Amino acid sequence: MATRMLRALVLSGAWLVFALPIPSGAQPQPDQIEAKENTANSGANGEPERESALPDSLESPNEPEDRLVILPEIKLEGERYFLSSFKLPDKLTFAGQSVPLDNWQVRERIEYEFYQFLEDQGESIILAKRTGRCFPPVEKQLADAGLPDDLKYMLLVESKCVAAAYSKAKASGPWQFIPSTGRRYRLKSDAVRDERRNLEMSTEAAVKYLKYLKDFRENDWFIAMASYNAGEERVRKLLKEQKLTDYWKMHGPRETMRYVPRIIAAKEIYSQPEKYLGLSKKDLYIPMETATIIVNVKESQRALTSIAEEFGTYFLELKMLNPEFKKDVLPRGTYQMKVPRQTCPSRCFNQDKTP
Repeated sequence: MATRMLRALVLSGAWLVFALPIPSGAQPQPDQIEAKENTANSGANGEPERESALPDSLESPNEPEDRLVILPEIKLEGERYFLSSFKLPDKLTFAGQSVPLDNWQVRERIEYEFYQFLEDQGESIILAKRTGRCFPPVEKQLADAGLPDDLKYMLLVESKCVAAAYSKAKASGPWQFIPSTGRRYRLKSDAVRDERRNLEMSTEAAVKYLKYLKDFRENDWFIAMASYNAGEERVRKLLKEQKLTDYWKMHGPRETMRYVPRIIAAKEIYSQPEKYLGLSKKDLYIPMETATIIVNVKESQRALTSIAEEFGTYFLELKMLNPEFKKDVLPRGTYQMKVPRQTCPSRCFNQDKTP
């Protein structure tokens, strides 16, 4: 009688329970045999499912055959982090300038971007890992130009460190140059190549543009970065109309309003991946050592697959190392390309090498 009452509770959903397998040697009751037959016919597509049996060592002959067990509570192992456990510091600087976090709306705008990055933990981990590969050459070029190292975090907001990134506004490359600005800084784009996708070449152009914007906006990096996003003339007009000289008080396009706070939040998180994402330096992607080669195409055209094979690599890797090449074939001409140094034939090393 007690068994039937318990079964009624199970079927009604009052308790979340399951029955353990019958101990060895026990005789099944008729209703248990019927339940087994029903279970055997309940598999997907009419196929009988396999019964799972607990090891004999886990079964006790002293336990009743109809023993019911309430499912155990799930226990979380290790420390559990909530977004609220991370706090934006009371003081922040960017490119040598203090961020006015004492202004309520400035703090809220930066905190919004800060938690947006942390909310998508998977993407944030990948972004942090990519910095190990895309930051080193940019850091060197910024240092050589005498520009603040913090400007490298613009790459995470512009393109997520993806060399072949492309926007609806036809902006291309890691620094997201639109065609007109690309031409202004001598980044060529044609049917074969788009130099805006080359990290070193586009960084050189970005360095020149940022230098100009800094001088144009009286050494204010916040306004310079906003101008990089929206265009210097548009930002100048907005500041004039609103009788301002401070980016943080300017009302402008939504994207530009978010742009600078997002870069500042990126610096806080991705400069300390161990604090916010549990990553150490050894977890970051390692820059690939490459050799620079010169390819002379004498025929009417040559497939990149053929070039890759000749220089010890494969088509996909060659495309990823040279994202500026838009086609899978190259017409007659002379081209400079990167190939993996470790797999390249010895004659590659007669060429200039790039880290």
